[in-house]
Amino acid sequence: MPIRINLLAEAQAAEEIRRRDPAKRAMLIAVVIVMAVLVWSGSLQMKLMSDNAKLSRLQTSLNTRTNEYAQILDSQKKLAETEGKLKALHQVAADRFLHADLLNALQRSTMEGVQLNRLRVEQSFAVVPEVKSKMIDARLVPGKPGSSAEKIILVLEARDSSPNPGGESINRFKEALAHNPYFLRQHISTNEILLRNLSAPQMDAESGRAYVQFSFECRYPERVR
Repeated sequence: MPIRINLLAEAQAAEEIRRRDPAKRAMLIAVVIVMAVLVWSGSLQMKLMSDNAKLSRLQTSLNTRTNEYAQILDSQKKLAETEGKLKALHQVAADRFLHADLLNALQRSTMEGVQLNRLRVEQSFAVVPEVKSKMIDARLVPGKPGSSAEKIILVLEARDSSPNPGGESINRFKEALAHNPYFLRQHISTNEILLRNLSAPQMDAESGRAYVQFSFECRYPERVR
């Protein structure tokens, strides 16, 4: 029976030993783990880049919406201010002093012997600026809206050429003014119609009759808007 001799047996045994070496196996496992970690890290990096891009888009959109919202609030504030001013103008227009009503009242308050020569209307506004709310010692002090106070003074200059100038005719003219419906609506009584000037009796060169010059001052109630 022939004897077979494997001359490579020793080399094959050594190769088998190397193949079964734990250190080599551990190195292979380590390489696999490192590769897996690298792949996982790369995927995380890609996801992070994608999330950052998405976050940037969202921030841009949020900033745009924030600017739009701020503009809307600013527009609403301006609109409220404009509407307030328009309302105030409508109120002023509705409550404005009407000279036609005054002239109509004067022509219905005539008195025999008394001639109205001149009238003057003095109208002024005292503006009170707005006071904004503020914090004082951790306490909110409420503000006050702006306002304006309208003052109207009516000056009537007249001539009394009645038989007794400077007497009862002036008082009767004052009473006629105070009882006129127009002055009643304005809450102007005889107390608000003041005799400011009364001249000495003079002679009219044409008629030869005596007369006096006098003036009334009527103060309208103050209107605050």
